[in-house]
Amino acid sequence: MTPQLAPKRSATDQVVVRRNPATGEIVSQEPAHDLAACRRFTARAAAAFPSWSSAPVAVRSEALIRIASEIETMRDKFRRAMIEEIGAPAAWADHNVTFAAHLLRYVAEAAQDLGKLHPIGSEQGCESWAERVPCGVCLGIAPWNAPLILGVRAFAVPIACGNTVLLKGNEIAPRTYRLIGEAVAGAGLPRDVVQVFLCPAEDSESIVDALIENPVVRRVNFTGSTRVGRRIANLCARHLKRPLLELGGQAPMVVLEDADLDAAAEAAVRGAYLNQGQICMSTERLIVAEAVADDLIARLEAKRAALVVGDPALPSTDLGPVVGIEAADRLAGLVGDAMSQGARLIGGGGTRDAFFEPTLIDGVEPGMRLYMEEVFGPILSVTRVASDHEAVTVANDSEYGLSAAVFSQDPDRAKRIARQIHSGICHINGCTVDDDPRAPFGGVKSSGYGRFGGSWSFEEFTELRWITSTHDP
Repeated sequence: MTPQLAPKRSATDQVVVRRNPATGEIVSQEPAHDLAACRRFTARAAAAFPSWSSAPVAVRSEALIRIASEIETMRDKFRRAMIEEIGAPAAWADHNVTFAAHLLRYVAEAAQDLGKLHPIGSEQGCESWAERVPCGVCLGIAPWNAPLILGVRAFAVPIACGNTVLLKGNEIAPRTYRLIGEAVAGAGLPRDVVQVFLCPAEDSESIVDALIENPVVRRVNFTGSTRVGRRIANLCARHLKRPLLELGGQAPMVVLEDADLDAAAEAAVRGAYLNQGQICMSTERLIVAEAVADDLIARLEAKRAALVVGDPALPSTDLGPVVGIEAADRLAGLVGDAMSQGARLIGGGGTRDAFFEPTLIDGVEPGMRLYMEEVFGPILSVTRVASDHEAVTVANDSEYGLSAAVFSQDPDRAKRIARQIHSGICHINGCTVDDDPRAPFGGVKSSGYGRFGGSWSFEEFTELRWITSTHDP
């Protein structure tokens, strides 16, 4: 069995240190790699590519299934790492394990169609077809908020397609990413097919830039902030490389006057407060028909007030801390800005160190930061509207366009509204936080471009070739 982790540090290497956001104690100290080391990893990934890309699809699929089993075996380690590093409630950490394993097994099954030839047509003496082939070395850059799901997503389809992968973990969840490397190692993949590495935060930008510039790297996928995504897109364009970018979100949920208000309240609370609202699909903007706004807010507040904030390791805890004290301070600033401009705090808003109460605030209007900015925290803002047209206008009044939802008991009306919302994903009578490895996942506008999921993701990580064969008639 060959280790898939990047080599242990030398005496001159740095260490990524992570403190528990709930307690402040150091919980992780993991090796960090410099640019020279990352260039060596890139060369090794390139050397591993010819053999891996020529391996039968069945062999690559079996490797994914073994990784899934390793992850499930390591459930307790992953749960503890996510609780301690990012303050994830135990249920969210468990969901990461379950969904990551599900994703790997789905990709293993869906990959069976790889290598299929697509006949274009033939004339006498000439055959013509198209086929998809691996690209080469892929750079995956994954975030901290759903580290196992999004870390696995960064390499599953690329290696199924026959590529080799450099996976840059996130310094906020360093132990979790080290464990991902251990799971890959335990599955017995050939050496250097997947290499997981970490960089010191202050060096990440320069190292990512250098890797994208490296001619060996042929694809880049990034999940994270829109600010960083723009930099990556610009650099990829300069070097004519195609990135897949899944960036920020500010998910709106439109609730019309004929909606099932109990169902809408349940979905809004889940969408706004799951994992402390630190999900790219989190419901941030509740756009409600004026006629039912008071009734819906009453239902929301009853559910919000019942949520338990506390130790994320306890099964009874609904919300743990946000990622850090700085994040909690920023959230408090967003609430304060809205209230100074006339918004009304319904409930929550309190802070204690990195803990931020689930918050519900009414009367959020244009010009307020809550209306314009990605929140990425447990704040649900309400904007009241007078018509379907106004609801769509408000929903689209955002630079983001990842996930959205519409609640109505009239299917035709709901579909009409859903089709007018500018987003890559829209759920009718469902939560904005949802994922399915079979579905195309990605956004529009400042939420990025390209799609993870389903057969669409295989197109992202392969090259399409046209081949002809001429022979004597």
